[in-house]
Amino acid sequence: MGTARGTSTWRSDIAFALLAALLLLALNAHAGFPQLADPAGDNDSLLQLVEVRDLMAGQGWFDLHQYRMGLEGGFVMHWSRLLDAPLALAILAVSALTGSPALAEQIVQIAWPALQFWLAVFFIIRAARAFAGTHAVLPAVVVGGAALYYIGIFSPGSLDHHNVQLALTLASLALLLEAPTHRPAALVAGICATLTLAIGMESAPYAGTLGAVVALLFLGNGSGERLIARDFGLGVAAAAALVFAITVPVSSWGQAQCDTFSIVQFALAALAGAGLTVVASWKAANATLARRLISLGLLAAVLALVVVFLFPQCLAAPYARLDPRLQQMWLGHIEEAQSIFQLVFDDPVRAVARFATPLVAIIVMALHFSHGGWRRQDSLVGALLVVAFLVSAWEVRGSTFSIAFAVIPLSAWIAKWRQRAEASPSGGSVLRMAAAWLISVNAIWSGAAEAASSAFAIGAPPRDASIDSPCNSRGSFAVLGRMAPTTVLAISNLGSPILAFTGHRVFAGPYHRNVAGNLLALDALLGSAADAKAIIESHHVGLVALCRGNPESRLLTASAPDSFLAGVMRGSVPEWLEPVAEAHGAPLELYRVRSKG
Repeated sequence: MGTARGTSTWRSDIAFALLAALLLLALNAHAGFPQLADPAGDNDSLLQLVEVRDLMAGQGWFDLHQYRMGLEGGFVMHWSRLLDAPLALAILAVSALTGSPALAEQIVQIAWPALQFWLAVFFIIRAARAFAGTHAVLPAVVVGGAALYYIGIFSPGSLDHHNVQLALTLASLALLLEAPTHRPAALVAGICATLTLAIGMESAPYAGTLGAVVALLFLGNGSGERLIARDFGLGVAAAAALVFAITVPVSSWGQAQCDTFSIVQFALAALAGAGLTVVASWKAANATLARRLISLGLLAAVLALVVVFLFPQCLAAPYARLDPRLQQMWLGHIEEAQSIFQLVFDDPVRAVARFATPLVAIIVMALHFSHGGWRRQDSLVGALLVVAFLVSAWEVRGSTFSIAFAVIPLSAWIAKWRQRAEASPSGGSVLRMAAAWLISVNAIWSGAAEAASSAFAIGAPPRDASIDSPCNSRGSFAVLGRMAPTTVLAISNLGSPILAFTGHRVFAGPYHRNVAGNLLALDALLGSAADAKAIIESHHVGLVALCRGNPESRLLTASAPDSFLAGVMRGSVPEWLEPVAEAHGAPLELYRVRSKG
């Protein structure tokens, strides 16, 4: 009976998630999938597509160079082939069916994020069911679907790693919540936690938090959590070994890299996972609370010593060693890298939309904790939510995770008021239930903040849309795409779209490993016209691309009003540049470098 019921809930949860994903597809289809024609500055997804194309064109599995960005020879990206592989296979499979690689790309750009959305909603539903029972399923579908739609990482064209990482983290959480009643769940949870780490270091805090909570639950309840801890650790260690073997070439096994999966992450994950498995399996190490405390304490100490003595460079902030000029001119203006304090000052509407529901969820869980009855489910969900909120306070990108995690306690909160309204219907109970629904939806907070902001805003005169265009659309690069391949001097925000929509190469792109290319572009754009000419000639630049409406162009111009870029923005074009006639009047201005002859 239990197995049949479990299968039934899985089927219904799959159906609910599928319904949400189909609704998302329908909304995007009704709009005409505008994101495919206008990626809206999603540089990571565009460059991800470029890397997939490079892999399909024959670039080596272990060769992560981006040859068309940076100085001659390119630079090594820090992304994982674990994401390139399924995307490439999907495009090849659809190409074989349709006979059109271009159409296959578009289909995969639509289907891939929709698949991740479906998986994310499904695991939110499973987590909410395990956390608060059947009554939490409907709120999880509605609030979860709305939240994932709001954060925007599941839109058509979203091929970068963020949606996959979130789906895998939610999978690991849901499986750990179900682990006491589903034997293989903890093993798969460990695999998912390791995979999300291997795909990108942004999810390291969440994978680490899940591992720490599993260990602490085992510490407090040795007999009840022993098999879960053992299986989770085994999944982590096995997945870490497999990922290391298939994504890191033998020649690089000894190279420590802090921003991608390398010997650092493998050593820590394998040691932590294997150590937890041994402690949970060895009775002499886990028979009593004191022995578990000593064993797990020794494991934690070993992990700390490994980091401090073997990989101390990874204790620094992620961008601590980034060139100061790039920190000032680039990193400080990346929206997802802003702190909560900077966001509140620069964009209070977005701050409300990003932090309101996670904060409400934390308050709900704190009130629950104050009333007693804390459970293992609360430990897993609460720890992830608090860590994600703290990460988002440091860098806004963490709110992508905190908003999703917040759905689980908020769904339980709504379910509680639904049950009370059903048990004793009254105007007050219905109003409380309605308030819980409204407070839990991001779009409500976003709309309210936007309305409040508009009420106090001072009207501004309309501006020319062509001047304000940030040159995000595919159409902006049509003229450039028809020109013979060469090196293009442009701001970093244009780097990925130029690679994706044309056959040219660029110096700059918003990636922390492309230090030399980004600095060279800054030297050319922020130096004098003579400086720019010298760089252009020495590096064989054939075209200069300018987008007046891009915020980066305005930022650089304001920071260096006497620079080469500022001069061209004012219309003072050096004689060694000639405007490309076909691009006249377009948002993306093109200037051809005159040959010396």
